Amino acid sequence: MANLLDEVTGPVNNSGRDVHVIDRQLPVEIGFGSTLFQIALWVVIPILVLLYVLVMGSTLQNPLLVGGVGCLLGILPGFIFIFMKISARNYFQQLEQRIQAEASNIDNYLEQRVQILQNVVGLVERAVDLDKDVMKTVAALRSGSVNEDNRSDVNAQINTAFGRLFPQVEAYPELKAHNAIADAMQQNSYLQREITAARTVYNSRVTQWNTDIFSWPTKMIVAAQQGYTTRIPFTASAETREAARGKFF
Repeated sequence: MANLLDEVTGPVNNSGRDVHVIDRQLPVEIGFGSTLFQIALWVVIPILVLLYVLVMGSTLQNPLLVGGVGCLLGILPGFIFIFMKISARNYFQQLEQRIQAEASNIDNYLEQRVQILQNVVGLVERAVDLDKDVMKTVAALRSGSVNEDNRSDVNAQINTAFGRLFPQVEAYPELKAHNAIADAMQQNSYLQREITAARTVYNSRVTQWNTDIFSWPTKMIVAAQQGYTTRIPFTASAETREAARGKFF
């Protein structure tokens, strides 16, 4: 049988295509089949045992004992599945804590970048007439906090503000030589690398979560019962993606 996807013979999209992260959370839903599966774990084997006893009862020395023991053993799959669901629920709770920890790391780095931005602006605004958009961004960031709802937006605002601020610093050699500003620029570069690494780990956890909640039967059933939804990865802003397409040299 031929490969369904053949990267050698094509077809090939020569014009390329942009990809985007869909900003939507999908709920986990299970149908009647999953409910029937859980019921079957409890009743199928006992029913088969009872049918066997009814049909072959005359040939058995103690049909009541056979039927009773068979029914008790027959409900074991149901009990085992209960423990599997408990294990799956504990797994999701632990994974959720790991995701929150990784998100907290990103938030901490972002807040440090906000502080650096505010410090640099405080030093530079005394010497030069700063871009009004930079000042507006700093004022907005000063009055807010980083959380799950605005994490990507805050990151985009910080990148935009630094993108406007540093060219103005570059235009004034005496400012660029200022030790505090030079240190701030180095710290900002370091934090950008740390955020990139933290984003990779965070998105990996999110991918793991989004995959596991649709893993049938145990995890998917538990996820549906708990009302879990998919999580949205940390994404780059449209401005950052556009800048990445630009010329660097």
